[in-house]
Amino acid sequence: MKKSLNLKTSSLLVIATSYAVLTGCADATSTVVQEQNTYAKEVKAYAVYVPKRQDDFAWENDKVAFRVYGPAAPIKGHASGVDAWLKKVDYSIIDKWYDQAFKGTASYHRDSGEGYDPYHVGISRGVGGSAVWVDGKDYTAHNYKSFEIQQNGPEKVVFTLQYEWQTPLGLVNESKTISLSMGSNLYKVNSTFKLNGKPASLPIAIGVTTHDEKALVAHNKQTGRISAWEMFDGKALGTGAIIDPSKVQDIQHIAKQAKDESHIWIFTKSDKDGSLEYHAGFAWEAAGEITTRAQWQNYLDTFKK
Repeated sequence: MKKSLNLKTSSLLVIATSYAVLTGCADATSTVVQEQNTYAKEVKAYAVYVPKRQDDFAWENDKVAFRVYGPAAPIKGHASGVDAWLKKVDYSIIDKWYDQAFKGTASYHRDSGEGYDPYHVGISRGVGGSAVWVDGKDYTAHNYKSFEIQQNGPEKVVFTLQYEWQTPLGLVNESKTISLSMGSNLYKVNSTFKLNGKPASLPIAIGVTTHDEKALVAHNKQTGRISAWEMFDGKALGTGAIIDPSKVQDIQHIAKQAKDESHIWIFTKSDKDGSLEYHAGFAWEAAGEITTRAQWQNYLDTFKK
């Protein structure tokens, strides 16, 4: 398993502060050490494994950023959904946001000018996670087991995540290759599914969470699109997924009482070789490019698959 962790450059600023201490007639001098970090503002596609954050795997380009949870994540259940990190700058932010979080100097759950992560995934499918669909129920993978990075920028990232889980049909393995090119709001998925060790045509559902019905959802079977539109701190976020419309078997919006289980779904299947291809992603109003629900739906409907 390849591991990639980008190290930042830091510099130390030493400030000497003198003050009088009224203990007899003595003077005392204290030295306060403050750490200042410099982060290169590189505009690039980038992917990274983050073992210090419980095996997160994150990726980004000049428009969007995503992450998935790894083997060490403490979330109970099948937490293989895709998280969205909302950014409004074109340069890479993943290493900086993690680094600041580790050091306690900033939280990526608060917007300090570059964007933030207000998006809850939990055990939902998040932005385009998939599931095996059997008898009206989604059977979702556990967190990814391993990864391999095939290409890491600057114009594109390509990596593969391995998943394994039990379903009523048997043991499912998914080799999920994800790619993200510069300039795109959508990542691409090329998955290969195996059932009990052999490539198989399986019933697959691709989901976008509605955050317990806070989001407005829409779909277009003719373009193979599902989409959601919701508000975070006064700014809109559009999420969605698209697939070759000839592969769409059905689209359903299914609301449930249980937390994280309400989604809009595309129902499809992998081919006889176990292969399935689709795109998913988001657009954030604060980034200033796609700012209305109609613009977001049009972006998805006209996206060149």
